[in-house]
Amino acid sequence: MVERTEWIKRQFAFELPLGMYPNVVERVRGTPARLEDLTRSLSREILTRRDGDKWSIQEQAGHLLDLEPLGMGRLDDYEAGRETLSAADMENRRTHEANYNTDTLAHILGRFRKERMAFVRRLDSYDEAFVQRMALHPRLKVRIRVIDLAFFIAEHDDHHLARISELKRLFAG
Repeated sequence: MVERTEWIKRQFAFELPLGMYPNVVERVRGTPARLEDLTRSLSREILTRRDGDKWSIQEQAGHLLDLEPLGMGRLDDYEAGRETLSAADMENRRTHEANYNTDTLAHILGRFRKERMAFVRRLDSYDEAFVQRMALHPRLKVRIRVIDLAFFIAEHDDHHLARISELKRLFAG
């Protein structure tokens, strides 16, 4: 099996043509359904089982939920014309402190779907000029457009969905 690149080590080339925006938004829109499909038939034991000190499947889902306010805040940054986007908490304190393994998956997934759909409604409302607005991504140290932010979020989603698939294969056979 090919080992996944750590998220923090990912490099990005933000060169998508503007005409790809609807496709990227569709990827972002589809994450809740993909997450639900991946986790649907899993027992609580498998959902909450950790691989050493790494997050469980349920914690991975909770992490995606935790980042929704960051995405919304970054859209606020673009709307306000800020030069720099809001910074992420690279320690992921919110996820570590949330204790998602004591919650129910249905609750996590329901909250994630609700918050993600609110985010997508905003993406759907933007015109071509807005989608091209730029701001500095604080960690990557590169100016990105709204389309690039959506792509970045889709890639982050896929990173965690791939990890959930790995854990599912590891624990559920």
